Amino acid sequence: MADQIILGIDPGTTIMGYGVIKNNGSSMELLTIGVLKTSKLESHYEKLSKIFERTLSLIDEYNVHQLAIEAPFFGKNVQSMLKLGRAQGAAIAAALFRKIPITEYAPLRIKQAITGRGSASKEQVAYMLLHMFKLEAIPTYLDATDGLAAAVCHAMQLQNPLNTKKSDKRSHNSSWEEFIKSNPHRLK
Repeated sequence: MADQIILGIDPGTTIMGYGVIKNNGSSMELLTIGVLKTSKLESHYEKLSKIFERTLSLIDEYNVHQLAIEAPFFGKNVQSMLKLGRAQGAAIAAALFRKIPITEYAPLRIKQAITGRGSASKEQVAYMLLHMFKLEAIPTYLDATDGLAAAVCHAMQLQNPLNTKKSDKRSHNSSWEEFIKSNPHRLK
């Protein structure tokens, strides 16, 4: 397998976490990890613009080959979910602009790939990544390790594509369909 540069993103309108890794099929190297904070911007559209610009700059700076992004999860606050979806869309638009392939992963799938448990906490994911990449400390914002976790999850999927069920990787056509089938009790 040729080296693949993977950008992982944990989308958010206040804080977007990201991690970039180099994957050669048998090992992974951390290139960068960080967050984009947009809390000081007043306009939601300004925030989306910054997310697009930062994603584009990461793609260009690290010559990214693929984007792995965390899918929005269904929550009780519809407005928050809509804003999160827009943030995800801005990052996806940047990858589409550069013709980078995009893979979306459910949060549970990412946690399972990193820790072996889909119910793991953000702190447990961060701790595993701390040891995996020999980081000096867990970042202040766990959004950064969540973005890195998306990239690592994708690298693991590339290394062993038969290791996951079709339903583990969310597709654009069936994600809501799968959610409804898996959660009939949430429909009222």
